[in-house]
Amino acid sequence: MSTSSQKHQVPHSVDEEECSHLLPWLRRKAGAEISSHLTIGKSVYGRSLFASKPIQAGDCILKIPRSAHLTADSLHPSVSSLLGEGFADDVKLALVVLQHQKLGQASEWAPYISCLPRVEEMHSTMLWSDEELEMIKTSLLYDATLERKAHIEKIYLSIKHVLDRFPEYFEDVTLDKFKHAYNLEYWSNLELGVTEGVVQWSDLACCNYFKPAFLTSASALVTKCNRLMLAFTSMFKAVALAKFTAVDSNSSVTHTLDDFEQQFIAGKNYAPGDEVFIRYLDVSNFELLLQYGFMIPFSEYDTVLVEITVPQHDHLRALKLDLLYRHSIQGRMGFKKPNSCRNYFILENDNSSEGWGISIPLRAFARVLCCTSPQELQQLVMEATEDDGHLARYPLKNKEREMEAHRFLHLRFDDMIENHRAALESLTRAASPTLSGKCARRMQLARDLLTSDLQILRSATAWLKNYSETLKV
Repeated sequence: MSTSSQKHQVPHSVDEEECSHLLPWLRRKAGAEISSHLTIGKSVYGRSLFASKPIQAGDCILKIPRSAHLTADSLHPSVSSLLGEGFADDVKLALVVLQHQKLGQASEWAPYISCLPRVEEMHSTMLWSDEELEMIKTSLLYDATLERKAHIEKIYLSIKHVLDRFPEYFEDVTLDKFKHAYNLEYWSNLELGVTEGVVQWSDLACCNYFKPAFLTSASALVTKCNRLMLAFTSMFKAVALAKFTAVDSNSSVTHTLDDFEQQFIAGKNYAPGDEVFIRYLDVSNFELLLQYGFMIPFSEYDTVLVEITVPQHDHLRALKLDLLYRHSIQGRMGFKKPNSCRNYFILENDNSSEGWGISIPLRAFARVLCCTSPQELQQLVMEATEDDGHLARYPLKNKEREMEAHRFLHLRFDDMIENHRAALESLTRAASPTLSGKCARRMQLARDLLTSDLQILRSATAWLKNYSETLKV
């Protein structure tokens, strides 16, 4: 993460109506004071946390005992029994949220459930309409979103009989309502890099803008409890300004199976009244927008996914696929089987002159792809054996072939640039001063995503051009 000493002055006001019932309820639920350092208020970003007194880096400013977590175990036994053992805890926790939403004020968790963000306040692309997704169709985020939405729909259809069996809990639960509840859980679960464990209470805040990261939060250690939990910080879902700030990334979670307590440790000093921000992982805008519904403009962690295929008409296609598979030259998603001809590589944000943003596997793939004879492919294998065993890891000895491989990448990136540019022009034409709220926000997110992609793609093509010039010498 990048370091920053800039102090963000954020006007805020305490929402008395929310705080008057929520904080006392949290204290009662926890059976103890959960924080003497924080207060709930509202900033220009929505519901937020503020320092109520001086905080020093390293202070434990928030403690959440097990009693203040809503877990998958809270699902009604009859529902859980009919659901069976074939579903992960994330599905169960989504049903728990829906169950308590239906109970309304009769639920012991009503003060918390009522503060969860509404669907129109969440901007994960998993919640975008088909028409809204068309705005990012030139990005592979479009394909990833469709895949994720199809997965959620498959889950919904597989549990529909359970929803119909218990109308007292799940009456009128549509696919969209289930998707919202599932997204609340899944979205927060990924915030901390947890694979099967914690859903943070920071979900209760809107995700309309960005917040830098000043608060160290939990790590995946909590997954050892093998339970999904809705925790306090979900009320303040982080939404960032422009940059992350360096914080201590050590684990701030201590727990046992019988006596679980989640702790949050300050990563910097705060003065009374300062807004306290929650730390996100070092992830790309692709992942942030898919999972959380926000972006960091020009983030140093930003990436673009590039799809590369072995053409059907390539007479060496079978040989190349087999070779690539055996040597594990793969990108983000990799090969699922030897005869797969699609692969996805990460193109990173790289401001250096070294070309590190263009990954070694991506360049190796291009070198293999540009071979025109079995002898050339065999030569690559021999060179790999003589070096470190990695196929096409180093520049080809045949400079013409090396130039051709990188021209291939250049043309691929140019094609992506042109498609992104056309999409941006379309968004500009569609923009209107009358647009507001959710529609305006998602259009701006689409524009920011494509603009960020363009910056990375143009940087990559500039490096490729310079590299090709050096090969001519």
